[in-house]
Amino acid sequence: MSVTVYSKPQCVQCDATYRALDKKGIEYTVVDLMQDPEAMELVRSLGHMQAPVVVTEDEHWSGFRPDAIARLATKVAAAV
Repeated sequence: MSVTVYSKPQCVQCDATYRALDKKGIEYTVVDLMQDPEAMELVRSLGHMQAPVVVTEDEHWSGFRPDAIARLATKVAAAV
């Protein structure tokens, strides 16, 4: 399953999201919104205004969301 975390430097919620994804064993790609204007436009087009923005194959959310990460971990485990 493809997971992308759109983040920015020195972002406490971004760091918390990385730690939670790592703890659940979920692989992800990080995109720095400050370095990628196209990525910034993408997350804005999805309706998000705060980092991090996590995008999977079937959902997206912004901010540190332990509930969404737990739900994602269940989906990833079922796909294996």
